[in-house]
Amino acid sequence: MRSGIILAGGEARRAGGREKYFFSHCGETFISRLVSTLNEVVDEVIIVARDSEQCGRFSSIAGVRVVPDLYPGRGPVGGIHAGVCEAEGDLVFAVACDMPCVSGAVVEYLFHVAEGFGAAIPRWENGMTEPLHAVYQRQALVERFMGAEAHSMRDLVAGLSVNYVDCNLLRRYDSDLMTFTNINHAEDLARLRAVFPEE
Repeated sequence: MRSGIILAGGEARRAGGREKYFFSHCGETFISRLVSTLNEVVDEVIIVARDSEQCGRFSSIAGVRVVPDLYPGRGPVGGIHAGVCEAEGDLVFAVACDMPCVSGAVVEYLFHVAEGFGAAIPRWENGMTEPLHAVYQRQALVERFMGAEAHSMRDLVAGLSVNYVDCNLLRRYDSDLMTFTNINHAEDLARLRAVFPEE
């Protein structure tokens, strides 16, 4: 069984306080696009929100479970922890809510190459990685969270057996690697809409 975890609990400081998951792309909100894409490749989708109040903002999205952070203020690591505690899949795909162009084919491939590892994480030529667009073995994360406390994604990943996947290999599934598009600022959204105008 596979799980998809969408991290939606950020404070949206870089987006001027606006909730990025409700930004729109090609007529759909970011969160709706992510849910639709993940539903094609996983058995369950879990949205991790900041708190119970934010959980309510996703009540209209069918076919997902929404859970709050167990340890608020810990960033993505805290969100992944909450999602893993809820997930039933042996493997989980963790993704940030501000990535509206995630490719189902890329996610499928990451699930495939995660077998036998604690994680499958895309890595660029310069060594930068994409830990919030990656597949993790749920039990490996459970054991990691039971060990020394992880304060960052770097800490979390350091305790895992990782299959680093060359991002260029993923071009066979997503030629322009749009799957890694990350919207942090209004300017990022404007650039995305210049490529894909809203209808």
